[in-house]
Amino acid sequence: MKFVLAFSFSLAMLFASASQADAAAGQSTYAAKGCIGCHGAGGVSVASANPSLKGRDAAFIRQTLTDFRSGARKNPVMNAMAAGLNDADINNIADYIDSLK
Repeated sequence: MKFVLAFSFSLAMLFASASQADAAAGQSTYAAKGCIGCHGAGGVSVASANPSLKGRDAAFIRQTLTDFRSGARKNPVMNAMAAGLNDADINNIADYIDSLK
């Protein structure tokens, strides 16, 4: 029984640290890809034309970026920005934005 508890705890810690690593990588990608320029540091935009992302959940960010990348959602700036993102970038940015709640 102790082994099962220890194993379960180890798995939980492993998944928790993986999630944090994704958010950290997402923060780095968010800065490196220029997202800060329009959506602000920490996901809070200073320009009313650009939406703040803070408070959005990962699923929304993931779907929105995927739609911009595929062209299913149209915005010339965002289509160009998302075209340079791979699946890992999108997932990491989504985890980072989700962590800003």
